Amino acid sequence: MKLPFEHDITNCLQEAVGEGGLPHAELEEILALTLAPTARLRAHPPACLAIARETTDLAVIDGHATRWRQRFARILVLGVGGSSLGARVLTTALRRDGPEIVYLDNLDIAHGTLITQAAADPGTAFLLVSKSGGTPETMAQTLLAVAAVAEGEAADFAGRFLALTEPGEGPLRRLAEAHDIPILDLAPDIDGRFSVLSAVGLLPAAIAGVDISRVRAGAVAVLDAGLDGEGAPALGAALQIGLQRGRGISQSVLLTYGDRLAPLALWYRQLWAESLGKEGRGTTPIDALGPLDQHSQLQLWLDGPWDKGFTVVGTPLAGTGPRLDRVRAKAFGLDVLADRPLGDLLDAMRRATGASLAEAGRPVRRIELAAIDEAALGGLLMHFMLETLIAADLLDVDPFGQPAVEASKVRARQRLAELAAGEGGRTGS
Repeated sequence: MKLPFEHDITNCLQEAVGEGGLPHAELEEILALTLAPTARLRAHPPACLAIARETTDLAVIDGHATRWRQRFARILVLGVGGSSLGARVLTTALRRDGPEIVYLDNLDIAHGTLITQAAADPGTAFLLVSKSGGTPETMAQTLLAVAAVAEGEAADFAGRFLALTEPGEGPLRRLAEAHDIPILDLAPDIDGRFSVLSAVGLLPAAIAGVDISRVRAGAVAVLDAGLDGEGAPALGAALQIGLQRGRGISQSVLLTYGDRLAPLALWYRQLWAESLGKEGRGTTPIDALGPLDQHSQLQLWLDGPWDKGFTVVGTPLAGTGPRLDRVRAKAFGLDVLADRPLGDLLDAMRRATGASLAEAGRPVRRIELAAIDEAALGGLLMHFMLETLIAADLLDVDPFGQPAVEASKVRARQRLAELAAGEGGRTGS
């Protein structure tokens, strides 16, 4: 399969953009260091990569999706971070039809109210997603949903709920078993932020009418090509590490154009930050949306500190969208917009931003999608996962797990325990 996007780093090199870029010779030295990690990934691919080749689970995922597409008008996805971001990428960019899918991926009082109100609607179902089965935010929302449905005349837990969690004794599994909620097992060796090609990402996508087999096929195409030491993911990893070490680039901006790709930058932000931000290492990922952020951040990018590298994700925009009225455009001095499709303006702004960054000496790479379709999205997701894994090897950090986050979770539980103990003391006095 032909790769579904073009990866161009020309304007990240010193020879193209001046002192802000990485000398080609330095890039070659770091690229040589990627041969070892790519060879290890080729010989022993982690589960998050290997799952792209799986086909046996697709029928089960499609079976659940078909039933829910036929029965429900709305799906509430209760999951945080990696339990929702990858699915959001696929459903936002590729949605064909099917029920409305609502991601309640932040703990908020208003979301709690929405959950309890939705429980009264038999046309709404709940997808519960927690790898460990103990994520406090997800479990709090799940408790609200289950209790609210239980108050109804016909508590159809088996029909309106589906839990995605790993095998074991986690709270979500115990709750699901106690209420006869079906469970779809998640692989325990795939971290949430790497789980987009598993049921975590593919089930909501299938509910939205996405061809999930083509998503995986696109991922496999990039995986096969990317495990060559000279592939695009290795090149991207070498570039990012080289810019950090040699040019002080401490922030990585992913700029996507158009709302359909906006969740991609949010997914990338977690993937890069949580995988590499360890032991004082890593760079800070920044999500950005064009052309919106041209009005809020471009001034800083062009004329602020020299600490940012840029990746501009391009899509086929020129010639698309409704045409702008010729007569009115000319009447009000907007001749350049007269009779032009809206996509021409978006494409011009994207290209102008990339060119302006390069002219200002800022390193900016270009990723140009052939189309926004299943193969392209699957391939791009695989590209960034591979790039992250190879960069982790170059930084000598473990890309899996998030030990620092666990400390915060422990403190939150301690705080809740203290509150409970205080309330108990007042009750008994």
